Amino acid sequence: MKKRFLLLTLLSLSYLQAEHLTMQESIDSTLLNHPDIKSFMLKIEQSKKGYESAKADYLPQVNVQANYNPLQTYALPVNGTFNTLDDDGWGGGVVLKQKIWDFGKTSSIVEASKIDEDISKLSLDEAKALLAYKVKSLYNLMVLQQEAILVHQKDVETKEAMYRQAKGLLKQGLKTKADMSRFLSALYVAKDNVAMAKASFEKAKSTLSLYMAKPISNHVTLEKERIKEELSENSSSDAILKENYQLKIDSLNIEKNRLLHKASKASHYGSVDAQASYNHLDTLNSYDSKLLGVTLNIPLYSGGKLSAQSQKAKIATQIAKEKEASKKIILKDEIAGLLIDIRRYESTITAKKAQLITAKETKRVLDARYKEGLTTYIELLDATKDVLGASLGLLEAYYSKTLAIYKIDYLRGKI
Repeated sequence: MKKRFLLLTLLSLSYLQAEHLTMQESIDSTLLNHPDIKSFMLKIEQSKKGYESAKADYLPQVNVQANYNPLQTYALPVNGTFNTLDDDGWGGGVVLKQKIWDFGKTSSIVEASKIDEDISKLSLDEAKALLAYKVKSLYNLMVLQQEAILVHQKDVETKEAMYRQAKGLLKQGLKTKADMSRFLSALYVAKDNVAMAKASFEKAKSTLSLYMAKPISNHVTLEKERIKEELSENSSSDAILKENYQLKIDSLNIEKNRLLHKASKASHYGSVDAQASYNHLDTLNSYDSKLLGVTLNIPLYSGGKLSAQSQKAKIATQIAKEKEASKKIILKDEIAGLLIDIRRYESTITAKKAQLITAKETKRVLDARYKEGLTTYIELLDATKDVLGASLGLLEAYYSKTLAIYKIDYLRGKI
């Protein structure tokens, strides 16, 4: 009775110490703390400022200017001749310029800057989806290794029982020392497998902890059912491509480069600007100067600079189009491969389930036959190995299938 009470107390304490960590909590913590997300958020703010800077060209530009010359030569006409006089002088004033029309150059640049902001937002969403995929992969790897630890520990218990049985039968003269030695060797291998599974679990836990920027308890409990995820509906190649962030970004880049090309072409035609100024000059005489008018600026020759910029923007547009087409090919190939893999893993899961049932039944029969001396330790170890292989194979098939599903979720931008 006391032993039972002590066992229940220990189990209760273990339960209280355990930390339950859900996959969604892991994702939320990572997206909140990961520096990549913060970096992309700053890029959004940076692109917003770029848009505001481009839009400022619509507004009047006001400049205050002043100058002081401690020494300046003035030419004065006296009786048909010019006399010079050295004196100081200063002046100051305000100049206002307002763009009236520049053949769509400014509007194209402003629209391109707005697209830059949209691209930054999509890049943030794509980064979130990628991090979520990595977190889900790590989380499921922890689930896999936790389950693998249990399978290997069960294998250790089985090998220990077989070793104790062989020792007992050896004392009775029913088995040889070779039986006992072989079971002992298999026991050591099983214990080593437990250690390797625990090490793999710790590595995954450590990496996930870094992503989340917070420690994970050694007694953490996980959502074990996550390793058996199913593919969502409407996961056709076209549906995934339609929601893919990278393709959306490529499409926006095409439009952005098209607008920049349009702005470059408009640079050839110059601009019409309104200008007004007021200046006060105090030289030999003191007076005010006022100006109000319209100016037309047309670049006649720029050494080929404007033409080169226009061609550069045109080529950039073509490159963006080809990049989008190439990305579509890569994504279609990857999606097709993932869907094929998922169907293959489903077949593997079905086969491993049947294999596990058969392997357990075979081992049960061989256990009884070994006690009666009707089979050898080699056959019994082979049967135990088959049970272990089927159990681990089933877990790995579930994990691989779920990993492929998570990759498809990432490609379609799901967080």
